[in-house]
Amino acid sequence: MNERRLEQFRNMVIENGLDGVALVPGANLLYLSTIHVHLSERPIVFFLPADGDPAIIIPTLEAAKARDAGIKDERIFSWDDHEGYTTAFQKACAQLEVTDYLLGVEAQNMRVLELELLHRYSPNLTTTHVEPLIMSLRGVKDESEQKAMRKAVAAAEQAMEELIPRIKIGQTEKRIASMLVQELMNAGSEASPFTPIVSAGPNGAIPHAVPTNRKIATGDLLVIDWGAVVDDYPSDITRTFAVGPIESEMVQIYEAVKLANETARKKAGPGTSGQDVDRAARGVIEELGYGDEFIHRTGHGLGLEIHEPPFMMEGNTVPLEPGAVFTIEPGIYIRGKGGVRIEDDVIITSDGCESLTSFTRDWIQVG
Repeated sequence: MNERRLEQFRNMVIENGLDGVALVPGANLLYLSTIHVHLSERPIVFFLPADGDPAIIIPTLEAAKARDAGIKDERIFSWDDHEGYTTAFQKACAQLEVTDYLLGVEAQNMRVLELELLHRYSPNLTTTHVEPLIMSLRGVKDESEQKAMRKAVAAAEQAMEELIPRIKIGQTEKRIASMLVQELMNAGSEASPFTPIVSAGPNGAIPHAVPTNRKIATGDLLVIDWGAVVDDYPSDITRTFAVGPIESEMVQIYEAVKLANETARKKAGPGTSGQDVDRAARGVIEELGYGDEFIHRTGHGLGLEIHEPPFMMEGNTVPLEPGAVFTIEPGIYIRGKGGVRIEDDVIITSDGCESLTSFTRDWIQVG
């Protein structure tokens, strides 16, 4: 257990009038408990009562993880595949006396399965969304989190340095993505935070394109969006490359995105908002006449999850705090021709904004 985080979060739970919180496998559970489990057909629910020790409903085959994390045996409601999980839910709800709870749950993660079982055995239970509370805690990255993310950035950048000389005209997007995954593992990445985006030519006009069998060709823009994972924390970087010589309009678009990225990084700092950062980047692109081709927000928070608050977008007026980590990734996408995106991972400091990424933003030709 991360006792410091648990105590901080328990205080927030009490201050907001909740009787407890129930979490399912995912980033929030990992953040508080250090327990690595995955959402599957075998339900797992972690309980943090406002006035008691943590408890968990968990399959017997995973129960050792709960013990290793410090959950007491009498608070572990384990079950096996033969007996099923309903009895474990019944026992947990009775022993924890949650029937009259106002229970905080993860609206975006908890399934109907877990929620129905909790209501079945706690008929007077009421629930509320707990994400705003826990994300306010997770939003400020502590020293250990920052260290892990710096390592993840370094691993991703090392992998790209190794990949660039290997990219050749005629290779498919899938082939380049495969080579990149191998380089990421070689550089020390523990996993893939997401399937790398490798999109060339017209495919680059799709921000979340999936690598295809299309072969890269002279004149293409090649968008690569990739990241590494170190100590559970990811990096998320995008660079756009030229495959041989390209037409002048695409060079102009590249320079516009590069300037938008730089302007947004300079704008970000303690007290500015996601809306401020978005407007800084978007203003540059709109002034150059490509506003309609910038079709997504300027960035997103980065932590145990690739996409988490804070979001760099219109309407987000919450001031950024020191320790907030997020991406700045303006882009221009021309249907039928290609796209440009330049994405950096940044952290708010006490007096500004530091880019965790150092990979060059200057034009690179590959192939």
